[in-house]
Amino acid sequence: MGSAASAAAPPPPPTAQPHMAAPPYGAGLAGILPPKPDGEEEGKKKEVEKVDYLNLPCPVPFEEIQREALMSLKPELFEGLRFDFTKGLNQKFSLSHSVFMGSLEVPSQSTETIKVPTSHYEFGANFIDPKLILVGRVMTDGRLNARVKCDLTDDLTLKINAQLTHEPHYSQGMFNFDYKGTDYRAQFQIGNNAFYGANYIQSVTPNLSMGTEIFWLGHQRKSGIGFASRYNSDKMVGTLQVASTGIVALSYVQKVSEKVSLASDFMYNHMSRDVTSSFGYDYMLRQCRLRGKIDSNGVVAAYLEERLNMGVNFLLSAEIDHSKKNYKFGFGMTVGE
Repeated sequence: MGSAASAAAPPPPPTAQPHMAAPPYGAGLAGILPPKPDGEEEGKKKEVEKVDYLNLPCPVPFEEIQREALMSLKPELFEGLRFDFTKGLNQKFSLSHSVFMGSLEVPSQSTETIKVPTSHYEFGANFIDPKLILVGRVMTDGRLNARVKCDLTDDLTLKINAQLTHEPHYSQGMFNFDYKGTDYRAQFQIGNNAFYGANYIQSVTPNLSMGTEIFWLGHQRKSGIGFASRYNSDKMVGTLQVASTGIVALSYVQKVSEKVSLASDFMYNHMSRDVTSSFGYDYMLRQCRLRGKIDSNGVVAAYLEERLNMGVNFLLSAEIDHSKKNYKFGFGMTVGE
């Protein structure tokens, strides 16, 4: 038996197993995932555009922070007949004539609106130059309005607004010094009755600007401070204003297209607990422009400007307040540019 075992042939050597083939895409996780398209690689290599905070755009003036919303929500409504004629004498100087016949609302303690018929004629002279603008108006009741805008330098502008009347304590005057920086604006105001004011607005991002204002009215011993922010893009404009006087105001404008925009605003007065909101529209056609609004008090208004010919516009104005039974309708015409 032992001889038989010794005589048995030794077992054959183990056969060498073939090596595993290397993955077709390389070793590791990269070998498991498929190769990325060339377009995706180029997209990742493309650097993201960074914001240059040292080269931000200049914001709008602090007093015009809601100008897009006011165009729709605060049209120049009037009641009665209005006719404006402007005659240009040369490229810089022009004369204007205005006639108005309508009614004037008289404040009263009752809920009913009291209107008094009125009419007046207004004569004006305008001088417009790239660095100097002079506007003057004289009315038949003795009032005189004057406006001056002078560019002292490329960045500093002086504005003067004055209203003179024969009635005591009703004349007003205001001096504004506006400074325009690369990414900010500042304004200082001086007026009668010991009024002093200042405001500053700064661009924080290419779309966001924030500012503040302060004022002091020495005649009434009142002061206040306010804060505002504005966000604008190609399709919308949103603003927020808060003041120590108890006013909180918000506005939003959505640009539906190049010719259509929608606007809304909200205002809260903490002192009187009064809350109002309104919704408006601005629609520009080829020959006319239609603006209107409706507010939370039930007041509906519309304003139409129709271009009849070059330099000739026809105006229609309407406002309905059912709660106060106050109805206003006006039509007019403007001739000249």
